[in-house]
Amino acid sequence: MNGILATFNRELRAYFLSPLAYVLLVFFLLVNGIAFAIIVSYMSRPDVPPGRPFDFFFGGFLFWFVLLFWIPVITMRLIAEERRSGSIESLMTAPVTEAQVVGGKYLAALTFYAFLWAPTLLYAVAIDVWSDVDWGILAAGYLGTLLLGALFLSIGTLASALAKNQIVAAVIAFAVLLLVLCLAFLPGLVTSEPLRELLSYVSVLDHMDDFSRGIVDTRRLVFYVSSILFFLYASTKALADRKWR
Repeated sequence: MNGILATFNRELRAYFLSPLAYVLLVFFLLVNGIAFAIIVSYMSRPDVPPGRPFDFFFGGFLFWFVLLFWIPVITMRLIAEERRSGSIESLMTAPVTEAQVVGGKYLAALTFYAFLWAPTLLYAVAIDVWSDVDWGILAAGYLGTLLLGALFLSIGTLASALAKNQIVAAVIAFAVLLLVLCLAFLPGLVTSEPLRELLSYVSVLDHMDDFSRGIVDTRRLVFYVSSILFFLYASTKALADRKWR
């Protein structure tokens, strides 16, 4: 546990001492602010039926755009940069295991990801001034956002463990995340009911649709926890295999 905490603190400081963190935050809030303003403007039109703005905020086009591009940037330096700079040798000679290094770095990335989303809670506060906000549904939407981000970050961590530099890590992560998103469209294209149910179970689009409507299915939770553990385990094995190369 001490190894995880030491790696976590080291990595989190690296995030917030880098100008990249604040550039990401500014652009993240800018994109989400624009998305939310468009949604509110659209739903305030008299010809639009009543609805909840956060139904569109979670899972909309800009939502996926942010995740596809921001997650690779957040994770690309986790391990790949350590290997490129040669600091991975000094890190791995410290009294920490590969699992502790991966766990600490992943938790730091997840904390930074949550930090990016935290200011968007002000949108809900602003809406609540003029209208009623269903905080239960909103909490489910943020839970889905956190779980989806946690999964994507674990994929990005594995990409960083496999790559030799940050750019390659970002490209690999983006390609895999794009593939995951494309697979989410397959349930509507197949005719076999069992196959459609299987594809729907792993469809991140269906997941976010449920979360945005306040539906928290325990099967989704099992899927995310097991998938995250798998990618982190693979990252640990990749680090152990390549740390001295």
